[in-house]
Amino acid sequence: MPRLTVTTATVRDLRNDFARVAVWIGNGEEVTVTRAGKPFARLSPWTDPGKATPRSGWPDLAARRRRILPAGLSGIALSEVVSGQRGEQ
Repeated sequence: MPRLTVTTATVRDLRNDFARVAVWIGNGEEVTVTRAGKPFARLSPWTDPGKATPRSGWPDLAARRRRILPAGLSGIALSEVVSGQRGEQ
């Protein structure tokens, strides 16, 4: 099971801006609700034993690049191309 990120929200946050808190929970974060500065409740994403784990925030782009370009890239660095276009030496 993936490790959950713990975020804190107040009872007022839940009342006034639940949509933002719901996004946190939807992204796999566990939210501790506080009242008068003390922990009051905990909200966590629903986990269905028959389904996959919560989606990750970012794809593994490095693994994708290695799969598509196993030998890597060769040639002129982009900074050199830009410098050449600007007339810099």
